[in-house]
Amino acid sequence: MQRYGLGMVALGWTLLGIALAVEQWLPATPSATTREAPRVFVQYCSTCHGVHGRGDGPAASALQPPPADLTRIALRYDGIFPVDKVTALIDSRTVLPAHGSRAMPIWGERFGEMAGGGPASEAVVHKVLRILIDYLQAIQQ
Repeated sequence: MQRYGLGMVALGWTLLGIALAVEQWLPATPSATTREAPRVFVQYCSTCHGVHGRGDGPAASALQPPPADLTRIALRYDGIFPVDKVTALIDSRTVLPAHGSRAMPIWGERFGEMAGGGPASEAVVHKVLRILIDYLQAIQQ
């Protein structure tokens, strides 16, 4: 019985830790998400894609193929932003054979690890991906 009590305490602390990790990643309101989006983009994407998403980040010259101009995604798809395709590309836990080699980090995996891993981190992954997708849609030219 004593082991059961200790197990429950450990489980409670684990769940509290997961909840705090998720809370740290998730903006509280939609307007907070809008304010967070540029920061999230700069933090995770700008090294390759540049601060404005044009493919001119400081690491761009060392990459083959060069990073995409993310401000012109919709233009490449006849004016329609392909949410599912771009989400899958950023997440990249699903292999996309047509994409060729994996030059980009597997962000879905990385975001999940940063949130502590496990089932609760999947909510964080989806939220961060949604923030990035909304931001990319907003910067289309």
